[in-house]
Amino acid sequence: MKPATWPADHPEEGRLLHVEPRARRYTDSRVADLPALLRAGDLLVLNDAATLPASLPGRTETGERVELRLVSREADDTWTAVLFGVGDWRKRTEDRPPPPALPVGAGLMVAGLRARVVEVLAPSPRLVRVAFSESGAALWSSLYQGGRPVQYAHLGAPLSLWHVQTGYGARPWAVEPPSAGLPLTWNLLLTLRRQGVRLASLTHAAGLSSTGDADLDAALPRPERSDIPAATVERVNATRAVGGRVVAVGTTVVRALEGRAEMSGGRLVAGEAVTDLLLGPGFVPRVVHGLLTGMHEPGSSHFALLQAFAPASLLKEAAAHAEARGYLGHEFGDSCLVLDSDSDP
Repeated sequence: MKPATWPADHPEEGRLLHVEPRARRYTDSRVADLPALLRAGDLLVLNDAATLPASLPGRTETGERVELRLVSREADDTWTAVLFGVGDWRKRTEDRPPPPALPVGAGLMVAGLRARVVEVLAPSPRLVRVAFSESGAALWSSLYQGGRPVQYAHLGAPLSLWHVQTGYGARPWAVEPPSAGLPLTWNLLLTLRRQGVRLASLTHAAGLSSTGDADLDAALPRPERSDIPAATVERVNATRAVGGRVVAVGTTVVRALEGRAEMSGGRLVAGEAVTDLLLGPGFVPRVVHGLLTGMHEPGSSHFALLQAFAPASLLKEAAAHAEARGYLGHEFGDSCLVLDSDSDP
């Protein structure tokens, strides 16, 4: 499937493939048609994590050029990150030369910040935990002044930070955009509200989607933190109680909700937590009935997650149909709604 090479000016006009697992069918539609595909009483759950500038260019203490891509902020205010060798987003991650091996205690300067390696993590020496010399407002100011959005070689030009924000982004927790929500304009969300579709949000720290390192990529996604408000828990429970459908906007929302339920014996509990739940074939969702997501190709980790909602054979047929029809993939591409249309959610 060809990738979208630039954000669309009117993303709500993007194509939408509606996959209905029980009916074993798929139909072509548009994102703007979501009000006709959802119904009063459904709940749409959004990931309101804003995307931070997580690509930090710099040099080691010996002058070697590197790029540090943030993965997650840890509880002790250190950061897990991935090192890249010389180059930038214009070269495919798998073609980038390896970075110098940095042992514990090694220093580097990235985005105007001094950082020190405090741990080298499995499964690759490129995966490190770093401590920055600054904290609080000084740290965030330097990140936003010297960092750039994470981006990949299929794109046509350098991204600005605003290109990778949803219209409802709040706290800067994500290192890559929760891209399923990029086509959801406020006009579209307001239309859904007017027809009785309820909205709720949570904050989930979306991590890196690719590193170019086979061992590291096989370990993605890494554990990710989320914060689920009590109001969202109440709306999810109320929706399910009256037979409405809980529809996740993006795989990050699925991971947050299902991971929290898995940790809590099937109950959805409010608050902040970290999940390492991996979804895929054989997993039976306890909270979510369907999801709005991007176009994912067979063999990808996101495609495996979709198999918790629909059989692989149907998803492969739908993916082949989408490719033949010219659907676009990746973060600025077209969308897919996996959701049954019948009255039994």
